[in-house]
Amino acid sequence: MKTHSASHTTLTIERTLRAPRARAFRAWANPEAKRQWFACHDEWVPLDYSLDFRIGGTEQNRVADSSGIVHAYSAIYLDIVQDARIIYAYDMKLGDATISASLATVAFETTSAGTKMMFTEQVVFLDGYADNSSRLQGTEILLDRVQAFVERETSIVH
Repeated sequence: MKTHSASHTTLTIERTLRAPRARAFRAWANPEAKRQWFACHDEWVPLDYSLDFRIGGTEQNRVADSSGIVHAYSAIYLDIVQDARIIYAYDMKLGDATISASLATVAFETTSAGTKMMFTEQVVFLDGYADNSSRLQGTEILLDRVQAFVERETSIVH
């Protein structure tokens, strides 16, 4: 008999971006832009990616790790305020097993240095999945990648 469990945690990460708020927001909103930075393991094989950035729109990302295990991300956008806030819910699967469900908020504020990007994720790890801080590490890598992308890319279009 399978044991069912739910372990909750919250991640909060901030980055100061040397770029305008609109450019930072577009890095999340534009499918071509997001596809360039939305990976935390360059050696993994991309299988498919789609982004329909609107309230009620979805995002799908499937990759295979070096062992061939498929990691699937499936999101729905719940709230979008242009250049200010993105709220989405998503789940993660390893193979056929759902390992987590999350609610994430990305907020953008103009600062004297450029933009403060605040990422907050409320995550539930499911059915004994032991994360061992890999979600935090992967999210930190993703936010480092979006920061580098935003700070070098001046031609992001919407």
